Amino acid sequence: GSDCIKANAKSCGECIQAGPNCGWCKAQNFLQEGEPTSARCNDLEALKSKGCSLNETENPRGTQGVLKNKTVTNRSKGTAEKLKPEDITQIQPQQLVLKLRTGEPQTFSLKFKRAEDYPIDLYYLMDLSYSMKDDLENVKSLGTALMTEMRKITSDFRIGFGSFVEKTVMPYISTTPAKLRNPCTGDQNCTSPFSYKNVLNLTNEGEWFNKLVGEQHISGNLDSPEGGFDAIMQVAVCGTQIGWRNVTRLLVFSTDAGFHFAGDGKLGGIVLPNDGRCHLENNVYTMSHYYDYPSIAHLVQKLSENNIQTIFAVTEEFQAVYKELKNLIPKSAVGTLSANSSNVIQLIIDAYNSLSSEVILENSKLPKGVTINYKSYCKNGVNGTGENGRKCSNISIGDEVKFEISVTANECPKKGQNETIKIKPLGFTEEVEINLQFICECQCQNEGIPNSPDCHQGNGTFECGACRCNEGRIGKECECSTDEVNSEDMDAYCRRENSTEICSNNGECVCGQCVCRKRENTNEVYSGRYCECDNFNCDRSNGLICGGNGICKCRVCECFPNFTGSACDCSLDTSTCMASNGQICNGRGTCECGTCNCTDAKFQGPTCEMCQTCLGVCAAHKDCVQCRAFKKGEKKDACSQDCMHFNMTLVESRDKLPQPGQPDPLSHCKEKDVDDCWFYFTYSINANNDAIVHVVETPECPTGPDIIPIVAGVVAGIVLIGLALLLIWKLLMIIHDRREFAKFEKEKMNAKWDTGENPIYKSAVTTVVNPKYEGK
Repeated sequence: GSDCIKANAKSCGECIQAGPNCGWCKAQNFLQEGEPTSARCNDLEALKSKGCSLNETENPRGTQGVLKNKTVTNRSKGTAEKLKPEDITQIQPQQLVLKLRTGEPQTFSLKFKRAEDYPIDLYYLMDLSYSMKDDLENVKSLGTALMTEMRKITSDFRIGFGSFVEKTVMPYISTTPAKLRNPCTGDQNCTSPFSYKNVLNLTNEGEWFNKLVGEQHISGNLDSPEGGFDAIMQVAVCGTQIGWRNVTRLLVFSTDAGFHFAGDGKLGGIVLPNDGRCHLENNVYTMSHYYDYPSIAHLVQKLSENNIQTIFAVTEEFQAVYKELKNLIPKSAVGTLSANSSNVIQLIIDAYNSLSSEVILENSKLPKGVTINYKSYCKNGVNGTGENGRKCSNISIGDEVKFEISVTANECPKKGQNETIKIKPLGFTEEVEINLQFICECQCQNEGIPNSPDCHQGNGTFECGACRCNEGRIGKECECSTDEVNSEDMDAYCRRENSTEICSNNGECVCGQCVCRKRENTNEVYSGRYCECDNFNCDRSNGLICGGNGICKCRVCECFPNFTGSACDCSLDTSTCMASNGQICNGRGTCECGTCNCTDAKFQGPTCEMCQTCLGVCAAHKDCVQCRAFKKGEKKDACSQDCMHFNMTLVESRDKLPQPGQPDPLSHCKEKDVDDCWFYFTYSINANNDAIVHVVETPECPTGPDIIPIVAGVVAGIVLIGLALLLIWKLLMIIHDRREFAKFEKEKMNAKWDTGENPIYKSAVTTVVNPKYEGK
């Protein structure tokens, strides 16, 4: 309730505008002495806790109503039923009224369903600069061919044609007389340059389209970018001349070049911004030399206002530029145009399917302080929030999608007048009209009594349990004029007996009455005739006023039931002292303020059950259970004297022992006997404080080791380890020998033997030459 209190509301109307959870108590006797009128405004729960009944609380809530709710159209293509475009409904509801309270959203559902056989108007806007010469030849037969293909989608299709070149001023075109007559070079026969020309209004006669387009001639200009934006603007705003119907409107923009936009007109001395109006005379745009090109944002606005979806059919070279443009223009598509426009029909059909399969909601300008939030429920369980909540994709004909729309008013209009906003799917003519009515005043203000005697002889209007003073009067009951406020005589009424403090220094004296000062923490308040009381200066416990177990009234704690003490920190509830055996403090202490005070020094803990020097239940009864169940142990000789204080039952196995969950306290025990065997038992105490023991009749004794397998295993392990080591050694030797042999073979192959004679060899044959012999 802090927002409600901080608003410092002087009237019910101001209070309900402070927040959706703020209420105003109009009961006359609601305020305590010293409380200002603004204390009537608070959180609803706070008002209830202060004694304001529901029928005395003003808390108007927002509402919504449907004024027009025509069901979406269900029909199939080819049926006998032929509806006019205005009779086809794709969005539901159509008209709503919302009553908005500040901060409280009103949410409604909106359906959208694509109607089958919906009429289509398509306008083909073509660049007729010289570079598009070969494209014009293919477009001349576009009419009948496109009619044939589009009639597969709709039985009501119309087509129109327009062309553009460039602004007819320098430096965009050559203004010499010869070039104005024929801008093309050589013997080419071209028509005079123009900005935009509407060649054919929208018609359902494809042959007429072919005839008129066939009569068109190419033109030319100087620079590369074209004046297509001028043409798009005229197509969008000249709906009457072009013949647009309230149906699906498609604009095909065909070019092989870039575009001029706002600011480029300065090159030709044109500085006036585009006015966004129609300037067609005899189907020709006449103001291209006067107004600059439109900006992209201006085009987006006009295309959206006129529900026109744009298809950019451009060549591969300019794909990147027009894709960036597409991101700025909602409900637009880009297709790749072949060099001679031969694929234009398929391009149009693909782009239309892409555009029509997506619905994007947009709203008109919102009034100040009003916000809107969307959530979409699309096909195949795909949901969207935020900006994605505005749209659904992959919608086929006949598919129905749903949107959840929340409208919130964060403040009231200054004059409280009604406002109207509209929501529509981009590219569609249908829309939802929402009338916004703002709840700025309470109902009880209409029942106010002007010049009421309850407001000091008629010095104010008594409304909603409080006085709204006339001008120049103040006070709770308008009992003072503004001239009397600071009078010393008035201050005397604000002092306690034998005190010089005005309003206990916790407030101001207004008209002889104390108006208590507000604290920064809105939950802390001063009250009383002299503001001598407060609700925050009581004794504290655990850092909380009155320990959180009472209410501070005039600096004294009023405790809740079962609590006492100056700080309500003493609990009279004994449940926290209850031990597990059902006794308070285990019978070994007293319960004081919800906490056990143990009288036996050995016992501790919250319920006096912890004993550090005591044996546990299992250890304490181990010997007695052993002697009674198995006739052995330390107490077997004195068993009949010391161990007859419990009832014992033998069970076959551990599964037969009592399990947890029974009402009596139960302990499961596992202990060793004198033979080192484990035995199991349970110990419990029933409601009559009788001890009951259940014992498993057969202890679990450990078995001795089997010597033969151990010895055999050790011997086998030693033998196997030895064999493994020998095998590893043998394997290593084999590997070593093979490496040495391989090395020898390699060196043998690489050896080179030189042929020569032994130096100490002497032949056995001696040859003597006769010196006298001359060979004769």
